[in-house]
Amino acid sequence: VAFTGDQMARLAAICVVAAAASFCGALFTQYGDAVTETFAKSDADLGWALAISRVGVLVSLVAASMSDRFGRRRTLILCVVGAAAANALTAVAPSFTVFTGAQLFTRSFVNAVLVIAGLAAVEDAPEGARAFALSMFGLAFGLGFSLSVVLLPLADLGRDGWRIAFAMSALVVLLVPTMRAHLRETTRYTRIEQRAVERGRVREVFDRKYGSRFLLLGLAGFLANVFSAPSSQLTNRYLRREHDFLNSEIALFRTVTAGIPGILGVVLGGRLAESRGRRPVTIVGLVIAATFQMSFFLTGGWFLWIAPMIAIVAALAGGLALGALDTELFPTEVRGTSNGFLLVCGVAGSAFGLVLATSLKGAVGGLGPAIALCGVAPLLAAAFVVPRLPETADRTLDDISPSEQGPRG
Repeated sequence: VAFTGDQMARLAAICVVAAAASFCGALFTQYGDAVTETFAKSDADLGWALAISRVGVLVSLVAASMSDRFGRRRTLILCVVGAAAANALTAVAPSFTVFTGAQLFTRSFVNAVLVIAGLAAVEDAPEGARAFALSMFGLAFGLGFSLSVVLLPLADLGRDGWRIAFAMSALVVLLVPTMRAHLRETTRYTRIEQRAVERGRVREVFDRKYGSRFLLLGLAGFLANVFSAPSSQLTNRYLRREHDFLNSEIALFRTVTAGIPGILGVVLGGRLAESRGRRPVTIVGLVIAATFQMSFFLTGGWFLWIAPMIAIVAALAGGLALGALDTELFPTEVRGTSNGFLLVCGVAGSAFGLVLATSLKGAVGGLGPAIALCGVAPLLAAAFVVPRLPETADRTLDDISPSEQGPRG
């Protein structure tokens, strides 16, 4: 399905916002091990800090709900400024407590951008290309993550080398004038605003029509993140402690196993989600990703490099298809609010998985087996939750989740 010039320009502006926010948010994942060495903290301390930083999801929920009431554009710009400011504070944090508190706000603003920019990409996409638009958005988010990986060798410069990367990420605030000039409100949001449709009604997310959708999507997000969070956020620590990798070697590892495979996963996911359907792509993606990533934490040698390549392709394809369902199964006037609550479910799963993995390390024989144990959760989601979701491929947004035509009497 072809995009018009206007639709491409809108998507490009959203992608710039996504890349900037992703760069800010990915640094804790990459530099967590270096930060704990600076402040002399343990694996358990890191796990709790990562979990605590996710409490900021409450701020994300408020921001997502604001996007229903005040618009996608305004809220996105505010969140980018907030993420940059929080990382500026992180760069000069005098203690691990201040670092964790600052990252709580970084995480909250970045998560809000992930939700709002994702739904904006879908709202301005032509029918039949919504998953493709999400895949382009995903590539932009991956670009920001890749930049954090490229800068990882800064941690080898000294005890506080990680601070340089956080300071650099704060400079994304310089892009705000450009964002203001090119980022526009979505056409769907503009239409319901002009019709004076009541927006951001929390009760509609949980009512008879949409409540079952929310329950299934929330449970799927929770279970998927029980594994994806410790798997992604503790990999660097696992490689350093269990396989004696240097930070420069981890940067190479991440580039090889997540760079090109990640691009393939996003593009493949977008195409398959449109041609084969959201549900089958989500199910197959979850199963393959969980199986190979669990193997990564339980093996070594050459398979240490092969397993995550396969896992990242499957994970991104399945995650993109599930993300499309998150966005499509609710109407425009509550799309931000509903996805904010779904984010809370996903973050709750992340926090649970991080604490579980770092707490069970001693009981199951190491960090690797503890993380692998969390991989059971997404397998449960693939088997029992996702098959119950409605299919949205080859259907229009107005058919899947129609918006009201005007104010309620």
